[in-house]
Amino acid sequence: MEAIIALIAFAAACVIAVPLTIRVYSRYQKKSSAATIGNAEEKAREIIDDALKTAEEKKRESLLEVKEESIRAKNELDKEVKERRAEVQRSERRVQQKEENIDKKAEALEKRENSLAAKEESLNKLKEEVAKLNEQRVKELERISGLTSEQAKDYLLKIVEDEVKHETAVMIKEMESRAKEEADKKAKEYVVSAIQRCAADHVSETTISVVQLPSDEMKGRIIGREGRNIRTLETMTGVDLIIDDTPEAVILSGFDPIRREVARIALEKLIVDGRIHPARIEEMVEKAQKEVEVMMKEEGEAATLEVGVHGIHPELVRLLGKMKFRTSYGQNALKHSIEVAQLSGLLASELGLDVRLAKRAGLLHDIGKAVDHEMEGSHIQLGVELCRKYKENATVINAVESHHGDVEPTSLIACIVQAADTISAARPGARRETLETYTSRLTQLEEITNNFKGVDKSFAIQAGREVRVMVVPEQISDADMVLLARDISKQIEAELEYPGQIKVNVIRESRVIDYAK
Repeated sequence: MEAIIALIAFAAACVIAVPLTIRVYSRYQKKSSAATIGNAEEKAREIIDDALKTAEEKKRESLLEVKEESIRAKNELDKEVKERRAEVQRSERRVQQKEENIDKKAEALEKRENSLAAKEESLNKLKEEVAKLNEQRVKELERISGLTSEQAKDYLLKIVEDEVKHETAVMIKEMESRAKEEADKKAKEYVVSAIQRCAADHVSETTISVVQLPSDEMKGRIIGREGRNIRTLETMTGVDLIIDDTPEAVILSGFDPIRREVARIALEKLIVDGRIHPARIEEMVEKAQKEVEVMMKEEGEAATLEVGVHGIHPELVRLLGKMKFRTSYGQNALKHSIEVAQLSGLLASELGLDVRLAKRAGLLHDIGKAVDHEMEGSHIQLGVELCRKYKENATVINAVESHHGDVEPTSLIACIVQAADTISAARPGARRETLETYTSRLTQLEEITNNFKGVDKSFAIQAGREVRVMVVPEQISDADMVLLARDISKQIEAELEYPGQIKVNVIRESRVIDYAK
């Protein structure tokens, strides 16, 4: 109980003491706050005073710096102004000097113009005097010579023309002789070397083929009942069968070698088979045509391998094989093309040119002959079209186009193909020429030469390889002979077609006859 009373008493005392304590503490706090505020105000006033003093000092320093900067800028500006004034003065002095120099030059030019004008006047006077003296001289020369100035001019021009003509003829003759000596020497070496290294056989084709028979009884079976077998064979092949008294042989006659070959193969197959009737003949002719097609392809491939040319279009290879059945003046066209290719390669190697390209051009130079019977145009035009169609080299096309001189060759290889073609065609025994063509060429040669002024008579000799021209000595001088020979050669080249070359030999003969009495 006592404890409870004590506790209650303690609690009451606490309730009384707490408000008193709070009031005492608040009073103390107010006093301390007032003292702190007073101290802070004093410090604030001190800080403000210090700040004002610092600001005044900074202001004074800034004013001093501004004044110094303005003074420095003013000094620099004054210095720059002085320098610019000095530069302007120097420029003025230079301009003044230039003006003075220009004035001096103008004065000098004026003096020079005056002197030139004076000289020009004196020169004009001299020209007038010279013209008068020249006129007097011409009149005096005309009086002395008895010729007018135009006559004298014509006379001098004629003299000069004769001298120039004579000197030109002499120069042409010397240059041609020198060039011919060198060219003939080199050309003979190259051509002889090429011919010696290329020995091709000559093949002479005819218009008939002979098929051997096992016995004469086979002739009757070939003819057939009422001639139906022979008519079928002739109709299918386009070849004439000649069955005469020749023992154990049948002659096939036709101008187309391909048809003749088809007929020969078909007839040989029929003879071996033994069954000869129209149906069997048709079957054998078809087989023979296929065999000939295969043969042409194989012959073309063999030709390219023999020459060593690769990459030719298959159609061109087939046409090459077809040339085995074409002839020119009796010379086999394929053999001729192979020979030209080999000669072209040999000549190209001697001259240091592309041997493969030369062989290719030589092999294809007559490719138009494989189709010229079926299409319109010369073999040159057709060959050029074929080569362009199958994307051949431009050099090859030009060689095909120019190997007979239809166009100008644009490369040495084209010239080589021309030479090789002439060598292959003009060698003895290579080709046959009809009598009409031979006599016509001789007649044309003599007609061409006889049409020239001053020609007395002419003779074509050595099978048309040379023409000798006799001139009238009173009309043609020695200098004129050179020009006449050249003109005749050019006209022969333009009007005639001939293998190889033709020598033009102009002869001028003067004779003086007198009698001793």
